[in-house]
Amino acid sequence: MAVVKELIREESNGSISFGNYELPQKTKKADFEVAGDVYKVKTFKEITKLEKNESFVYESIPGTAVSVFKETADEVSFFVDGTAQTQITLELEPNKEYKVVVGQADLGVSKTDVGGKLTFDVELSEGNLVQVKITAA
Repeated sequence: MAVVKELIREESNGSISFGNYELPQKTKKADFEVAGDVYKVKTFKEITKLEKNESFVYESIPGTAVSVFKETADEVSFFVDGTAQTQITLELEPNKEYKVVVGQADLGVSKTDVGGKLTFDVELSEGNLVQVKITAA
């Protein structure tokens, strides 16, 4: 998966792809509308952050490229590409348990904090997509 040169785009299946970890300086794109939701992305080599309707959705440190990002009431799934071990934080429902699967590894069940944040690590290497799937437990 290549980085998202346009920073964020809608895919033919209604999902979104975003992020460019190759950028040396923070770059952002706001007011990107998909299915009535308004997205904002900030991305570069050190961080990638996504907001939807002015609320936090996704953050990675260092920056990543995310493809086929889909959210439903019970699941978040996407593919991620980057250059090193990466910490990813998602905002989900507060105080709820979620099953976390990264690639072939089942990381078990994690509970979000009172703010709904769920954080986990992913080992990435450039050009190798890793699938992430978070489901309500």
